[in-house]
Amino acid sequence: MEASWLETRWARPLHLALVFCLALVLMQALKLYLRRQRLLRDLRPFPGPPAHWLLGHQKYWPVETCLALHCCFDCECLRFLQEDNMETLDEIVRKYPCAFPCWVGPFQAFFYIYDPDYAKIFLSRTDPKTQYLHQLMTPCIEKRTPEFRWAQVVPTPLPPNSGIPSGHPETMCGHDGPLCERDAADKWEKMWTTQETTVEVFEHINLMALDIIMKCALGQETDCQISGTYESYVKATFELGEIISSRLYNFWHHHDIIFRLSPKGHCFQELGKVIHQCTEKIIQDRKKILKNREKQDDTQTPQNFLDIVLSAQAEDERAFSDADLRSEVNTFMWAGHDASAAGISWLLYCLALNPEHQDRCRTEIRSILGDGSSITWEQLDEMPYTTMCIKETLRLIPPVPSISRELSKPLTLPDGRSLPAGMPVVLSIWGLHHNPAVWKDPKVFDPLRFTKENSDQRHPCAFLPFSSGPRRNMLPVTPTTPGRTSYQNLQVHNLAENDINIKPNSFNDIRNCIGQQFAMLELKVATALTLLRFQVAPDLTRPPAFSGHTVLRPKHGIYLHLKKLPEC
Repeated sequence: MEASWLETRWARPLHLALVFCLALVLMQALKLYLRRQRLLRDLRPFPGPPAHWLLGHQKYWPVETCLALHCCFDCECLRFLQEDNMETLDEIVRKYPCAFPCWVGPFQAFFYIYDPDYAKIFLSRTDPKTQYLHQLMTPCIEKRTPEFRWAQVVPTPLPPNSGIPSGHPETMCGHDGPLCERDAADKWEKMWTTQETTVEVFEHINLMALDIIMKCALGQETDCQISGTYESYVKATFELGEIISSRLYNFWHHHDIIFRLSPKGHCFQELGKVIHQCTEKIIQDRKKILKNREKQDDTQTPQNFLDIVLSAQAEDERAFSDADLRSEVNTFMWAGHDASAAGISWLLYCLALNPEHQDRCRTEIRSILGDGSSITWEQLDEMPYTTMCIKETLRLIPPVPSISRELSKPLTLPDGRSLPAGMPVVLSIWGLHHNPAVWKDPKVFDPLRFTKENSDQRHPCAFLPFSSGPRRNMLPVTPTTPGRTSYQNLQVHNLAENDINIKPNSFNDIRNCIGQQFAMLELKVATALTLLRFQVAPDLTRPPAFSGHTVLRPKHGIYLHLKKLPEC
């Protein structure tokens, strides 16, 4: 039987298309094969845990959870840290000193480091942030132009009410007292009188931290601790953190089309809309307030960060786009409250587990603050033992478990081994803070590690809860307003052990880390006001577990017994 005219006409094009598609598949397979061989060659000098050829180190990951932090969304995951597998990373640190390669599937690997000397070399460079995780988060936080940074529009020195304290902690929110922290303590007092003494504190601390960042940096009077107006936002950030962490270690979901068609991808898009709607409302509300000020010729009202950026955008819309603005506000809100809430919660939990240190902190706080009705920066600077407890908590349970960079040029390590350009390197802050070669009995809560004598004897890069290192080059910005400065090669000031109480607005050649000062102030004030009112003890029947999030936060909350203390 002869072939039909249609079959004869289309047979050759179909064969050619089939051959073309097959060639593309083979080329892609060859590309992936060469990529794997290159990674195997580059990582051969570095021993690590046995990895499956297809799944990589998946046996170290839980099915449902992982930990990740991208400081201002720059971090890679640490799936080793989860409720049933907490010891795994510590075992790896003991078995493989300094570093090890971590495989995510057959074609992607991260190089983890946790040695102070390695960290010092790594952080002294200006390598760009790893784009691997940021690309997965772009639909959530929006994509920004590479040239835009807050430093391009934030004046130096900072305004006294811009969100960074200058003399009085009360000024950070523009009130007569640290009202956000007091709201949380007031809520707990009401619970103590009307409910059982056991309280899940993380939920309230999370809202408190969001309330603080909204009032201080964005000028929003939300009262979300009482009204619950931002509960949908908090829930969205919680669920988005889990989805992003899960997607990072599922290499099938790295493909946007596959991910979008999945149930998690659909949920991701819906949650992203919630975040964007909240951000857009904040920006538009603030723009209206600024317009009203202009009409009233009000030039005396202090500016917060959002005011400064909006004013700069109004003067020169080419400086950065609306998408840049939304991206930065998203980042500022999310990173500004999530890690701080986790840090405060873990601090109270550590003090609850160690009542002797809790009592000593309370005695110190009472001797300095009295009843806590008025708190100044100088008073917070006079809390050496409480500060040591904060540092020890940040060492034992760092809210930011890791940071990452992609090498822009080869990196030679102290032992002579080297890594090629393009390799994603992850500094495991958890591994660094639990490294037995650096810290004696790293699992023990011991604030005396941070006395001046002990700190001076330790490697300067052994304690890095807020990272360190030089900031990447900033494009010069032409000043359009008196006091605004162009920034180039500015340095990020590290939260070093001996300068944790450095005064704000000391911006000479070094630019202080905004989040570092903000977090330390929140930790001190929240701890002081809590210990002045309550004695805290752990609920041993409900121990906390780590959750798969963009910060090291409790999965099911932190339950503490609160005992009301008599007023001084």
